[in-house]
Amino acid sequence: MFQPQRASPVDNDGLPVLPLRDGFSRLSHPQKGINSEMRARNTHVTLLALTAAAAFGGFAATAIRDGLQLPAQAAPASATSTVATLPPVVDGQPLPSLAPMLQRVTPSVVSVHTKQRVRVSPFGNDPFFRRMFPELSQERINESLGSGVIVDATRGYVLTNHHVIEGADEVSVTLADGRTLKAEFVGSDADTDVALMRIDADNLQAIALADSSSLRVGDFVVAVGNPFGVGQTVTSGIVSAVGRSNVPGVGFQNFIQTDASINPGNSGGALVNLQGQLVGINTASFNPRGSMAGSIGLGFAIPANLAGDVMRQLASTGQVRRGSLGVETQDVDARLGAALGLDPPRGALVTRVYPDSAAAAAGLQPRDVIVGANGQRIDSPDMLRNFQGLQAANARVTLDVRRDGAPLRLVATLREQPRALPGSALDPRLSGAVFAELPEALRRGGVNGVLVEQVDRNSRAARSGLRAQDVILGAGNSGVADLAGFRTLVSQQPPQLVLRILRGRNQGNLVMQ
Repeated sequence: MFQPQRASPVDNDGLPVLPLRDGFSRLSHPQKGINSEMRARNTHVTLLALTAAAAFGGFAATAIRDGLQLPAQAAPASATSTVATLPPVVDGQPLPSLAPMLQRVTPSVVSVHTKQRVRVSPFGNDPFFRRMFPELSQERINESLGSGVIVDATRGYVLTNHHVIEGADEVSVTLADGRTLKAEFVGSDADTDVALMRIDADNLQAIALADSSSLRVGDFVVAVGNPFGVGQTVTSGIVSAVGRSNVPGVGFQNFIQTDASINPGNSGGALVNLQGQLVGINTASFNPRGSMAGSIGLGFAIPANLAGDVMRQLASTGQVRRGSLGVETQDVDARLGAALGLDPPRGALVTRVYPDSAAAAAGLQPRDVIVGANGQRIDSPDMLRNFQGLQAANARVTLDVRRDGAPLRLVATLREQPRALPGSALDPRLSGAVFAELPEALRRGGVNGVLVEQVDRNSRAARSGLRAQDVILGAGNSGVADLAGFRTLVSQQPPQLVLRILRGRNQGNLVMQ
């Protein structure tokens, strides 16, 4: 059975419900067995729908509420509106057609078919009646289509998007020559939406990865995939922008934006340059009328450099190790900016430095304001978090800091932070529970805290009322930003441990006995 790691909570009793914005869509294409109740359920389309989509009809393109607002730092209008016409010469040779290049590329792009077995109740998602009448539930097979790219012919490695294969019971891959093969799950990373599979076949053809950092606005690119399940399709366009990191509802991001047509089913497909090298993995598009209305020239792809880094970690260990500074930060508003000598106000204000952290070793202090990292502008805590999420464990980073209004440069070596911790290692009253970092997509929807990943039956935590998929927002009178902050907070083992919990759309306090 295909068992990709689930990175987001799925719970019929309810999870943190966060509105998505209409128009922005993941690009796998649902086929048979789409749950009608998913389309008819309440208007709160959640960020968790991205990761739970398999349970309700494959990996359907999911609309995001309120529309995607293009940022102020978008590519110049002259660049994004340029009509894509082919240059007469590439590498000194005339290129009247893309066909020679595509003959080398298209055998490396595959169709990805997924199946998931779900149980459908006539009572919909009502948890009470589903438990009362389980015998009335029926099994349904949901199927969906996406795309993938062969990146290592010897090992049979295929890159695709995490959301294409998430929750699937079976995954198969159809090659350009018509062969259909079962795929083996290697690993996936929800926070960058990259997944790695393996197929066993002869005569595979892999695509070479380009250095995506050399991409410029205006470079010509070609998208290859299986949109709407019609079969392998090629579209062309230009790079509209690079370094996009403000797309709502998605995890850590450094997207390539392109006007090449990208549609449902293109998820996991290839974005290539005119030399036939992979520059990105297509992952999402924007259309204010919804994904099924087609492309309007706002597509997004994961850069090949990022996808390659994730792929190598997944191939080696099956998971991604990330580095962290070990700080808590907050926004710099006009009042704080004036007090800290920042005009205009921007950056990430350090409010806490964790003991034995990378930040502590580098000399970072509370009240410092981080305004840059490795030469990249940092305007907010979200931008700092996104930057850290794209760094490997033990990466060295140079921080541009303002301390008492004066510029300061510090060098920090990031340290790996655990993604999950057993409650028994934090406080005996939490025994039987496992705590994990929230998926980054949830954080971008406005939730900060720690996810209760697991609670053992009849454990001390369970007897106190803690449930799997709860989100811990705070402990006592203090808020909790992440797992490191939660560990620091509860390690003091206060006489009374009161957790502030988000369960579904409801909040409340839970006294741990």
